[in-house]
Amino acid sequence: MRRNAVLKPLPSEDDQAARFVRQREADRTAVAEDYVELIADLLRAEGEARAVDLARRMGVSQATVANTITRLQRDGLVETRPYRGLFLTEAGAELATRAKARHELVVRFLIAVGLDAETAEADAEGLEHHASEKALAAFARFLDAHNGKRR
Repeated sequence: MRRNAVLKPLPSEDDQAARFVRQREADRTAVAEDYVELIADLLRAEGEARAVDLARRMGVSQATVANTITRLQRDGLVETRPYRGLFLTEAGAELATRAKARHELVVRFLIAVGLDAETAEADAEGLEHHASEKALAAFARFLDAHNGKRR
């Protein structure tokens, strides 16, 4: 640490606890958002979404996918049909749409501040779940202002 660095005081216990609670909630919802977003992408691109495809694309075992799909079914986000793969419920499709829009916003923001597209895509996978609505709104305002200057 630099000698002249000004140490910020710790936030209040309640404020700090609220931040950690928000982050833990983001961690829990990130998996559901990633799954429904990928299922929507597969349905759109390939006409079907199968557990084996999710496992390959997410780099996890088929057992992990099966457990997660069971939870997503319980939460009313995903349906399975015998011999037909995975489908999103209305709630799952809405969550996928919101997650996709957030992901695309974060990618566009990262590219606008100078990151290459490949790194922006990779970094957005984590940032999209943890950025607050205030941060996302600020990203959108920045992009609007940035795009206005380029015209």
